[in-house]
Amino acid sequence: MNHNLIACLLAFTTLQALATETSQSCFDHAETQLAISLCSSADNQTADQELNSVYQAVLNKHANDKKFIENIKLAQRAWLKWRDAEMAAIYPEQKQAEFYGSSFAGCWSGQLATLTRERTLQLRKWLDGVEEGDICAGSIPFKTSDQP
Repeated sequence: MNHNLIACLLAFTTLQALATETSQSCFDHAETQLAISLCSSADNQTADQELNSVYQAVLNKHANDKKFIENIKLAQRAWLKWRDAEMAAIYPEQKQAEFYGSSFAGCWSGQLATLTRERTLQLRKWLDGVEEGDICAGSIPFKTSDQP
């Protein structure tokens, strides 16, 4: 077997292992731009999975409130459009990745993960609740006495 092919397979296997590590650990071990980009991509996938999990939990928790469900779905669709527009504003030349250099893939994924985590925190309010007495809570429930 060709030594270059073996080296490529070994490098790819190592990078895949890096990308599946916990986010910080992955970045701690990343020594090349490709490795950093793979870590960023894996981190973005994790953030997206967390968002989807929290979103589904919110839908399940409030399933009996049809008006809320209608509005939170509308808000989520609007957020997705906003997120895409925000990314386009940050990286207007996104279809020409070389415009931003070799770090573009990692930067793109990192920014996307940041926006996604911010949205996850926004949605989590409907699961965690707010302190009783918050007169502006609207549809966000109050924390129960057994919640920290």
